[in-house]
Amino acid sequence: MSQAQQHRSGPPYAPTTAAVGGLPSVIPDVPISAVFIALYMVFAATNMTIFQINNRRGHKFLPSGALFGFCMARIATLTLRIAWANRQTNIRLAIAANILVNAGILIAYVVNLIFAQRILRAKQPSLGWHIALRTTFKLLYVGIACALIMVITAVVLSMYSLDPYTLRACRAVQLTSSTYLLVFTTLPVFLTAAAYLLPRSPIEETFGYGKMKTKAAIVLATACLCILTSGFKIGTAFAPPRALNNPAWYHGKAPFYIFNFTVEILILCVLTLSRVDKRFYIPDGSSQPGHYSSDRIGSSSGSVGDITAEKERRREDIISDGV
Repeated sequence: MSQAQQHRSGPPYAPTTAAVGGLPSVIPDVPISAVFIALYMVFAATNMTIFQINNRRGHKFLPSGALFGFCMARIATLTLRIAWANRQTNIRLAIAANILVNAGILIAYVVNLIFAQRILRAKQPSLGWHIALRTTFKLLYVGIACALIMVITAVVLSMYSLDPYTLRACRAVQLTSSTYLLVFTTLPVFLTAAAYLLPRSPIEETFGYGKMKTKAAIVLATACLCILTSGFKIGTAFAPPRALNNPAWYHGKAPFYIFNFTVEILILCVLTLSRVDKRFYIPDGSSQPGHYSSDRIGSSSGSVGDITAEKERRREDIISDGV
């Protein structure tokens, strides 16, 4: 579509450059998307079941609920892509689908950083609980929200404007946000490295079930997968724009589904099948050194009977966990 035609049709305007995944079509996008929807539904049901069972036992573990939300966001993403494949000229559907592709994975990024933070606080309590680091983490989470808002704004604005200056500004915003997200995905690696490479703390703690080395391996494996998908996105974003009729290999459908949804399914496999709800559980209300290893359940005012019952449940879980 020429710019003259776009002016006549009015906003939102169809893109004039190639994008990763290209324009979806009934074949092969619909069947591929349907398969991924089924996989995300399985993980959504699994994580919600884990969350509800744990919640009834007083074992509050919010990351399981977050992973359920991640799966539901991806189901919505793929549903929109199916709708877009059946209505290829609907630009508003394209905008919504592209926004969700970029937004859904952020939940996995945040969950993995939370797990890395718990490892650091257990291995290096003085550092992990330091007020400066706690403030930094809060700012990082605010930054994630800001990056998401910036991406959404840039994507929508770029579809509703033909002004070259505005389009350059939108591209700059998207590149900045993508760079921030890539840096964010690498943080669990540095936190885990600090936890193990710094001199051993005399007040080192433990939490959850299983070995700390296993927990570190889970965080590092998830971090590598997050870096892979984030690195692909930023690499394609920084590449020079190409015309719709001259796409590069990374604009194809295979890279789109592999580096987005296939990698995400692997992330869900690691986090769900390794039972992070047991391994990364900490006492409710933990806020300072010593709380991870304490018998505090919900609050320090818990009754002796509640604490004893919780200890007994922990012993049963340790036996069933086998690690």
